[in-house]
Amino acid sequence: MFEKLFGRRGSRDAAAPMLPVVRNVTVGRSVRLDPLAWRRHGDAARFKLDSDVLNVTAQGIVDLGADGFVHRFYTDDHVMLQMVSPDREGLGAEDHTVFIPWSSAYPPDGAARRRWADRLRARTFTDEDLPEYRRYWFGEADERQDPVSFWEEVFDDRTAVAGRRIYQTSMLFARDLPGDGRELLLAIEMEPQGGDLTHEVMVGIPLDIGEFQA
Repeated sequence: MFEKLFGRRGSRDAAAPMLPVVRNVTVGRSVRLDPLAWRRHGDAARFKLDSDVLNVTAQGIVDLGADGFVHRFYTDDHVMLQMVSPDREGLGAEDHTVFIPWSSAYPPDGAARRRWADRLRARTFTDEDLPEYRRYWFGEADERQDPVSFWEEVFDDRTAVAGRRIYQTSMLFARDLPGDGRELLLAIEMEPQGGDLTHEVMVGIPLDIGEFQA
C-alpha cells in the first residue's frame, strides 16, 4: 500500500495559508494513544513510549502530487505521528503510524554516505540493538532497490507563514511480530535546507483509527 506514496518531490502550496487539521490533529493540540497498540506485543517489539500523550509542537506536509499528501505531527522529543491522505486537508486520511527516533548521526565523509546509501538499497536493514527488518516498500524481489526522495515542509504554528524545508531520501522496512503485529523501521538521509545532513533511524507501529484521539 506504500508503493506509490513517496515517489516524487513535493511542491509548495502557496495558496493554502493555514495548516490542515487532520483527524482533529494539528500544532498545539494533544493526541492520546491507546498504549495497548504497542504493549500488547510485549518484549517482542522495540517500539516503546513512556507516555500515551503526544503534545504536537510542529507539523509537516509532504506533497506527492497526484499521489496525495503525507501529514506528519511532531513532539519536542521527535516522536512522529504520520497519516497519508489523498487531499491536502486530510479529509481522507488513512495509514496512521507512530514513529519514535532510534538513532541519529552526522556522516563524517563521503564514504559514510555511500555506505548508508547501500544500506537503504538492500533487502534488509538493522541498526544498533535492533533485529533485522526486511524491505517493505516495493517488496523483496530485487536484491537492490532505489530509495524514495521528497521535500517536507515543517511548520511550528498553524499560520504556516514561515516553514523549513527538509529534503529526505528514505526506505521503509518492516518485521512481523507475534500474532498479527508489524513493526516498521524508517531509514532516512535528511538534509534541511541550509542545514547539516544527518542519517536517521525511526521505529514505528501502525495505528488503527480507534487507537488515537485528539
